[in-house]
Amino acid sequence: GQFSMEPALTVLPPSRSELAQGKATLMCLANKGFPSDWSVSWKVSGIEGAVEQRSPALPLKDGLYSWSVGLTLTAQQWREGAVAVSCEARQGSQSPVSHTLSALQCSQD
Repeated sequence: GQFSMEPALTVLPPSRSELAQGKATLMCLANKGFPSDWSVSWKVSGIEGAVEQRSPALPLKDGLYSWSVGLTLTAQQWREGAVAVSCEARQGSQSPVSHTLSALQCSQD
């Protein structure tokens, strides 16, 4: 069969300085997947108007690829935090790899 490698997903929460400016940008990094036709996207529950920004696949030295996709919300949407956002990487018809982050996990300490 076709060689395929699942990327490892990392979700980075918004920075405190950004939240202070009323914005919340989450980054999803999908690292070391193969081939380059994985699509990485956000699944967002309960948020209107979130904006996604995707990067093209970046080739890594070892023949694998890395992708990133950012999601911009308002700080209020993030803090209201009943929302969970998950980042999903999928290739063709295979079951997707996903990673979920909720604002409650990132308690504002």
